[in-house]
Amino acid sequence: MSVMRAPEIPEIWADPDRMLTVEDMEDMPDDEFRYELDDGMLIVSPAPSLPYQIAVTQLAVVLSAACPPGLRVVIGPGVNTSKFQHWVPDLTVIRKESETPMFLADPPVLAVEVASPRTRVFDRGRKRDVYERFGIRSYWIIDVGQDKPGLTVLELRRGRYAEVVRVVGDEGFSAVRPFPVTIVPAELL
Repeated sequence: MSVMRAPEIPEIWADPDRMLTVEDMEDMPDDEFRYELDDGMLIVSPAPSLPYQIAVTQLAVVLSAACPPGLRVVIGPGVNTSKFQHWVPDLTVIRKESETPMFLADPPVLAVEVASPRTRVFDRGRKRDVYERFGIRSYWIIDVGQDKPGLTVLELRRGRYAEVVRVVGDEGFSAVRPFPVTIVPAELL
C-alpha cells in the first residue's frame, strides 16, 4: 500500500505579506501549473485547454519553419520584466544571444498570448501594458474562444502599442516583423 504525500510548499509562501521577486520564481514547483508574478503577487494558472495547446503548437511549427538564423521560437519561457514582474508568454521569438540558463531578461522580439474566455481581458489589458513598458516590439493575441479564431497584431510605435491588424478565420496576416511569415488563424486549430 502506497501512501500519498502532500506536495511540499515553498518556504516563500509561508509569509503572505512578503512581496515575491523574480529570484523567488526559481524555487516554484515543477508541476502542471503556470506561475507568474505581477508586482510581487503570485499568479497561478491551471493547465491550459486542448484548443489552446493545439494553437500554441501549430503556431510554433509555422513560425519555426520561417524563423531566420539568429532568432529562436520558444514555447512558454519565463520572462523577468522587472524585479517584481515575471511573465510566461505562451510563445516567444527571441534573439539567440538573449538565451540564459533560467529566465529571459531581455525583451523578446515577439510575444504571443493565446487568449481563452477566462484570459482574454487579462491578455488585452494587464499583459499588454507590461509587455509595452518592457519594450516587446511585437505582441500577438490569438483568440481561440470565439466561433472563428482570430489574431490581433500589436506593434510598438513611439513606445506605445498600436493595433496593426486583426484577422479572423481564413483571413491571412502576412507579417513583416519579426520576420516574413503568413498566419491564418483557422489553420492553428
